[in-house]
Amino acid sequence: MINGVKVKILKIIPDERGRLMEIFRSDDEIFRRFGQVYMTTAYPGIAKAWHYHSIQTDNFTCIRGKMRLALYDARKDSSTFKEINEFIISLDDPKLVQIPPLVYHGFKCVSEEEAVVINTPTEPYNRKNPDEYRIDPYNNDIPYDWRK
Repeated sequence: MINGVKVKILKIIPDERGRLMEIFRSDDEIFRRFGQVYMTTAYPGIAKAWHYHSIQTDNFTCIRGKMRLALYDARKDSSTFKEINEFIISLDDPKLVQIPPLVYHGFKCVSEEEAVVINTPTEPYNRKNPDEYRIDPYNNDIPYDWRK
C-alpha cells in the first residue's frame, strides 16, 4: 500500500425500506478535517485522471456504478516511490480510500452505468488558486494503462 493511503471498508445496512451506508464520520480513525463534500461522475469507459494536490487529502467512495480508482506515488522521498495501488469500488464492494497529498490519482467508470463518486476532501476548493495539478491520463510517465 502506498505510504499514507488508508482504506476504510464500508458497511451497507439494508432493511425493508432500503439501505443505509455511513461513509465518513468525524470520529473515524482516518478523519483529519472537513473541507467540503462533492459528487463527481464518469460515464462508462471514461477515465478522469491524473491529478494530485499539494495540501489536500481526498476521501473517495463510489455510491453508484463501479469505479476503478488508481493511485501512483510520485514522491521521491517516499518509501513507496513509484508504487501503484488499484481499487475497485462499488456498492457491492464499498470502501472509502483516503489519498494523501502529492499522490497522483484518478478513476475510471468500469460499469455499464455512470459511476457516481463522493469525495470529502480536507480543504474547500479554492476557485482563485486551485490546489490541483493535472497531467494527461495517457501521455505521461506513470506506468499505468487506463485502456485496460
